[in-house]
Amino acid sequence: MDNNDNQNLDYYMSIGAIEVAGIDNDGEFIYEITERAREVAPELWLAHEQHIDSSLVRMFEMGLVNVTYDENLEAHLELSEEGKKRSKEFGIIEMDRKNLPND
Repeated sequence: MDNNDNQNLDYYMSIGAIEVAGIDNDGEFIYEITERAREVAPELWLAHEQHIDSSLVRMFEMGLVNVTYDENLEAHLELSEEGKKRSKEFGIIEMDRKNLPND
């Protein structure tokens, strides 16, 4: 992370748009964009949504995402087992707080 990235991270943390969610097995911090970001940092929220959307489309095209439909024909996305293993490559971490090493 360069100096500008660190300044942005510090700023977004100071306004409550980003928070530390935990520490992974490699000792890296896991950051989470909060719901508050919608209000206080809409540009961050939009960039986050665009990143997730494009990453999920790429993962779907690679066969790493399963899509099922409920009775209302609403789509539900779920990472395949391989998708769960590779999701970090796309900057996506499936959060299961009870299994974080720091908890």
